[in-house]
Amino acid sequence: MTGGEYKEGVREALVRTSSSEAAAEAQQPGEPSPAGSEASVAGGHNEAASGLTSASSPTSGPDPFGLNLFAFPPSRAPRLLNPLVLAYVGDAVYEVFIRQYVVSLTNHKPDHLHRLSTKYVSAKAQARALTRWLPLLTEEESDIVKRGRNAKSGTTAKNADVLEYRHSTAFECLIGYLYYCQRWERLRFLLDLALERDDV
Repeated sequence: MTGGEYKEGVREALVRTSSSEAAAEAQQPGEPSPAGSEASVAGGHNEAASGLTSASSPTSGPDPFGLNLFAFPPSRAPRLLNPLVLAYVGDAVYEVFIRQYVVSLTNHKPDHLHRLSTKYVSAKAQARALTRWLPLLTEEESDIVKRGRNAKSGTTAKNADVLEYRHSTAFECLIGYLYYCQRWERLRFLLDLALERDDV
């Protein structure tokens, strides 16, 4: 996508948003919305998606990230997913979390953002973070970690040994599991703990 196409897409999105807001303001109180039926269908879909794990996730709570990014539930219950699939999602969730964190700081030079992010997302850093987590994990979480650590991916990290790579996979596996279980408060607690470093 070119820069012109991107700007044009943003402009059209803003126009649509403004039109929608204007229509909402003009609508009389109590007047049924013409999109009401569509909203009901969408709401039902979202409820079905979130209901996938809510029954088995008593610790689910409001999304602490401020946005509901849980758009597509997995095809099966989180516990039934391959641990490498959980790690695949966990890697993305952790990457976004770290990028948000480094951008919240004052130095926005691209090379600094990259170097600081790497200190957290490298296999070695994730293995150390997992070590910090282990005494605090529940039996269920420890089981997920073991599954992630024992998973055979067939690949290795460039700058980490085999043990560090396996612990890194276990780290991402637990993140993916908690994300798919929508246990936001627990996930945020562990992610914040992963930020605690002595050499940053």
